[in-house]
Amino acid sequence: MASSASPFMATLAFMLVLFMSSVNCHAQLSTNFYSKSCPNLLPTVRSAVQSAISKEARMGASLLRLFFHDCFVNGCDGSILLDDTSTFTGEKNAAPNRNSARGFDVVDNIKSAVEKVCPGIASCSDLLAIAARDSIVILGGPNWDVKLGRRDARSASQAAANNSIPPPTSNLNQLISFFNNVGLSPRDMVALSGAHTIGQARCTNFRARIYNETNLDTSLAKTRQSNCPRQAGSGDNNLAPLDLQSPTTFDNKYYENLIRNRGLLHSDQQLFNGGSTDSLVRSYSNSERSFTSDFVASMIRMGDIKPLTGNNGEIRKNCRRIN
Repeated sequence: MASSASPFMATLAFMLVLFMSSVNCHAQLSTNFYSKSCPNLLPTVRSAVQSAISKEARMGASLLRLFFHDCFVNGCDGSILLDDTSTFTGEKNAAPNRNSARGFDVVDNIKSAVEKVCPGIASCSDLLAIAARDSIVILGGPNWDVKLGRRDARSASQAAANNSIPPPTSNLNQLISFFNNVGLSPRDMVALSGAHTIGQARCTNFRARIYNETNLDTSLAKTRQSNCPRQAGSGDNNLAPLDLQSPTTFDNKYYENLIRNRGLLHSDQQLFNGGSTDSLVRSYSNSERSFTSDFVASMIRMGDIKPLTGNNGEIRKNCRRIN
């Protein structure tokens, strides 16, 4: 009996180790991770984010977008913040980020302020997560407790950034697939897309839509064409608000726009175009409370994507480079 039980117990122990390792990363993230090691962390970050948004309201959307683009590429590990060097290729020049991702100087300012109150304690990946939440709150959106305890990656992947972040040309099935690849559901996808209630897009990302697509409000098309020439290479970086109604307020107007065929990006309008997500868009357009509740839950789930914890990764001294 003893000899037959021994292999069983060994197998059981091995399975337990596998199970514990699979949940360990989430177990180590907590909303009070820095409560003793850096009690002034949250107000310090909030102050720096508030200062940046006071200077430029668009910065709130830019910081939120950095967090999205960080989490979608090998998890929320601060890899998007790493600069290219002669021996290192980061993610900043990947197609979704080149001439587009911004706010890195604000992250530098946040890191500098935090280092003054608790040097060597808080990770850049956590600072980005807090800054994203603070941006939403400052622009009128919901508040929630951010789970913390991430550590910073020592590597980055331009290839993964090119392949993992949904482009604005995506159709609905492609969007669902991109989100599914990081463990997020279609409901998460529709809720998180509501981040486009703030921020702006470049002409190069909506040119094809305003000149070629028919499921677009004609008055919006004409308005956008006035600042986005048909010819590629002309006015590529000209900006337009993703949400024409309230571009610097975090609300549910984005979904109202979709129902009126006023989504600026092709990928936006795909959420309300006769497909499986139409009913959810309509629900969010009717109830801001329903949207914000789901948005918060989805932000928390996104923040849980493959964090580095324990002895993995590092606490960067400078968010732009590994120690």
